[in-house]
Amino acid sequence: MKPADAGIAGTVDGGRLLEWIDKVAYAAAAQWSGHYCVTAYVGNIHLDRPIAVGELVELHANVVHTGRTSMHILVSVYSSDPTRQKPVQSAQCLTIFVAVDDQRETVAVPQWEPTTALSLQWHRQAQSRVLVRKQIEDAMAAQSYTAAGTAPSATLRFLAAPSDINWGGKVHGGRTMGWIDDAAYVCGADWAGDRVITSYFGGIRFYRPIVIGHIVEVTARLIHTGPRSMHVSVHVTSTDTVSDEPAMAAHGLAVVVAVDESGKPRPVPQWTPVSEEDRTLAAHAQHLIELRSRVEPFTAADEVPADVEPSYFRAPSPR
Repeated sequence: MKPADAGIAGTVDGGRLLEWIDKVAYAAAAQWSGHYCVTAYVGNIHLDRPIAVGELVELHANVVHTGRTSMHILVSVYSSDPTRQKPVQSAQCLTIFVAVDDQRETVAVPQWEPTTALSLQWHRQAQSRVLVRKQIEDAMAAQSYTAAGTAPSATLRFLAAPSDINWGGKVHGGRTMGWIDDAAYVCGADWAGDRVITSYFGGIRFYRPIVIGHIVEVTARLIHTGPRSMHVSVHVTSTDTVSDEPAMAAHGLAVVVAVDESGKPRPVPQWTPVSEEDRTLAAHAQHLIELRSRVEPFTAADEVPADVEPSYFRAPSPR
C-alpha cells in the first residue's frame, strides 16, 4: 500500500479496495469461463479493519457457485504489516459476473462443483444468499427517490474519462464502485461534519455499461442514521453528450461511519425524516438491515490459501 492508495481518512478507502476486488474477481471469472465477463452484482461486503499505508495486501478470488451464464466469485482480502508473517483477513466480498461473447450476448459457462470441505461450505453459503439477494434487489428497486425527499444529499457530475476504461472498452465496474464510495463519503461527511470511512457496501447492482465520454452523475442520499453510522443510497446515471435522457447505470447502498482524529467511531447527528418519502426510505433502510441479518457469513479461511502462487505472506523456504 502506497501513500497514493490512501483516502482522506489516511487509510485505504472502500472505493479503492472495491476496484481491486473487481479486478481480481474479473480475472477469476474470465479464467473459468474462457470469455469476457461483466460485473452484474456486488453484495454484502464488510470492511472488517482499515488497511494502512505500508501494509502488504493480497486478494484471492474463488469460484463458489455457477449458474447457466453467471459465476459467483468470493474475494478474500488479507493484509498485514510486512514485518509480520501472519496476515489478517480484512474483508470478504461476493461478486457475480456474467460471461458474454464478442457481440456482448450472454453465453453458458462450465459448471463448477466443490471439491474440498471449505469450498463445499462456500458453495452452500453462496446458494443460501440467492433468495435474500433477490429480496434485497426487489426492495431497493421498489423505492422512489424524488424531489419530495428532504434528506441531505450530494451529487458528483463529470465525464467518463479514457483512464476509466476496462478491457472491453467500457468503464469497469470497480471504477463505478469507487464513484459510489466517493459520493457516499461526501454525503456522509457533510452530515457528520467530520471525516467518515465506509464500513459496508451492499446491493450494488449494475444495469448498463457506461461509455467513455458519457456524462456521469452520482447522487447519494442519506436515508437512515444510527448512533455512529449513516446509511447512504447511491444512484449512478450516465448520459450521452448528444442526448438529454439519463439512464440508470448502477445503484447501491453504503454505510459510512464518522471517525475522530484517532480513527475511532464517534456519534453522528440523528436525522429525522420529514416527508412521507423520507419516512418510507428510512423504513426501507431498517428493512435492509433486517434482510442482511439473515445472510450467513462466508466461512473465513484459517490463513492465506497455500495452494495459490504467488503468496507474498508465505515465508521463504530455508536454504
